[in-house]
Amino acid sequence: MEAFTIIELLVVISMISLLMAILVPALAVCKNLGKMVLCKSNLRQLALANQNYANDYQGYSVPGALNIDAANLHRWYGTRPSINDPFDPHKGPLTPYLEDIQLQCPQKIRYTDLETDHELYENGNGGYGYNLVYVGSKIWESGLETPDSSKSAKLTEIRQPQATLLFADTAYVKQINSGPTLIRYPFIEPRWFVVDKEPSPVWDPAPSIHFRHRKRACIAWVDGHAEDKKTARFDGVSIDEFGNSVRPFEFDLGWFEPMDNSLFDLK
Repeated sequence: MEAFTIIELLVVISMISLLMAILVPALAVCKNLGKMVLCKSNLRQLALANQNYANDYQGYSVPGALNIDAANLHRWYGTRPSINDPFDPHKGPLTPYLEDIQLQCPQKIRYTDLETDHELYENGNGGYGYNLVYVGSKIWESGLETPDSSKSAKLTEIRQPQATLLFADTAYVKQINSGPTLIRYPFIEPRWFVVDKEPSPVWDPAPSIHFRHRKRACIAWVDGHAEDKKTARFDGVSIDEFGNSVRPFEFDLGWFEPMDNSLFDLK
């Protein structure tokens, strides 16, 4: 039996290294694609749960946040007895219509946890957000000064359910003492704030769609189908509630094309 020469051994090692260099990135891509498939399945479940909810509640979509400007105890994904308690996904309005009590995006995100009584506190939404402004409330009609979150949209009001955003991967960037960081956020912010029932490009709202899957975000539409969209470049600077400037695009937050409210509204 002949032994390998040093040159032959080096050639074999080089070939193995080359194969590893080719395979490792491919495996990473396949792993990410697998997570996207599961994520889209979760979002599809949420969209179908909303349809079943509407069937039981006179055609109305699930409310996104009842009394959003007051008690802050009721969200589309859970409820809590007081602001000092965490949201309980076991008692969410969509829970009876879901296979799993709490759906969770498989893409692990390092969030910063806030105290439960913080005005931006959200937990239990699984990394997903809801189209609150147009579907989960009447804020598009009432405006932000006195937001009407007591009644959601009827599915029959949505003229293009196949092209109206319902759920998506979401997060929010917040400035804390150590610097800007990601926190959980349960709503999809449209491209423009709505004033007098129309989008008003006066200033940039802080985006919340999170392109966490290699610059792509998973989304679900009102009609129940899900897909993924690539990010559109957004270089804007957002101002948080304390007047701090943050750059959301550095955290993969933004919107996809078209950069307007046309895929959010009921038209």
